Amino acid sequence: MAYMSQEGYDKLIAELKRLESVERPKASAAIAEAREKGDLSENSEYDAAKEAQAHLEDKINRLKETIAEAKVVDTSRLSTDAVQILSKVEMTNLANKAKMTYTIVSESEANLREGKISIKTPIAQGLLNHKVGDEVEVKIPRGTIKLRIDKITVG
Repeated sequence: MAYMSQEGYDKLIAELKRLESVERPKASAAIAEAREKGDLSENSEYDAAKEAQAHLEDKINRLKETIAEAKVVDTSRLSTDAVQILSKVEMTNLANKAKMTYTIVSESEANLREGKISIKTPIAQGLLNHKVGDEVEVKIPRGTIKLRIDKITVG
């Protein structure tokens, strides 16, 4: 089960609709166009179009699976006492005093440019269930970082 925001769920639904209503017909048209070019045994365009269609169908199926397993979280019922999914956490890296803010989201909603990190990342795992003022040590690929939680809000 993947916990996510209503916004994240709506984005998944929109992407699924786009793939099914726009991309799938394009893939079928590309196959039909390649098929019209004659001998299929030596038709690389046909092979490429079939492969692209297979990748598209795989993506659609994975998206449907994610949607089926999704559990939308009512953000109005979330607590800001401790870090949990959909928490927006403001923290300070104690080594260099750098301030960081991340919202902890499901894997499918993660987007570093938007400051959304997957709950499965080492930083998110290290912050979970900790409170404002806590100092946590988080093991990351480059070593260990020490973070102080400055503020928790609902993302």
